[in-house]
Amino acid sequence: MPTRIALVGMGKMGRALDQLAPERGCEVVARLEHDAVISRDTLAGADVAIEFTTPDASVGNQLALLDAGCAVVVGTTGWYAALPMVTARVAERDGALLWAPNFAIGVNIFQEIVAQAAALLQGVAGFDAHLIETHHAAKKDAPSGTAGNLAKVASAALGRDLPITSVRTGSVPGTHELLFDAPFESIRLEHVARDRRVFAEGALAAARWLVGRRGVFTMRDVLAAAHTTGGGTR
Repeated sequence: MPTRIALVGMGKMGRALDQLAPERGCEVVARLEHDAVISRDTLAGADVAIEFTTPDASVGNQLALLDAGCAVVVGTTGWYAALPMVTARVAERDGALLWAPNFAIGVNIFQEIVAQAAALLQGVAGFDAHLIETHHAAKKDAPSGTAGNLAKVASAALGRDLPITSVRTGSVPGTHELLFDAPFESIRLEHVARDRRVFAEGALAAARWLVGRRGVFTMRDVLAAAHTTGGGTR
């Protein structure tokens, strides 16, 4: 039986999710704009909602979805100061929420590579580190949620803060590059998203995984479960 999905936010990501969902065992039963009224009726029996809107709208949408008894996958970034409040609402409603700054499977694996590389270079003299992230001109937050998360992971391993340069131009879906530079050599680690469907792919995998669970999760939980069972995330 297909997983019944409600899409909250019908921008570029919402449309990508709508297009890919049938190919990934999901049925879109509700399509809501970022400011739509969210209720049991408007959700049309959805098992889980995928929310890609704006930082200003996202928290209210999340709370409304939890109050309606719907599991929530959140792809919006820039709202994380409210995460403790949202986590408390998940507990109050015995609900389920999964959030991630980036749903691309590759970028979540890239995060682990970044952590290992930074740990290897921790204390090695002569290497500076810098993160450069590039996104389309319409992206509202800078640095991106993904960049902030990568910098946090790398900084913890390096034992020092990691500077971030944000570039907003054209239609770039998302590029993240970590540069370790020394006087006579450099190391570059890069993840490039070629199409926003890569984010839709991961979000749909997360939505299917979340159904029937309780609590607050991230993509690390989805990947850990895939490794444990030996199954994929598609």
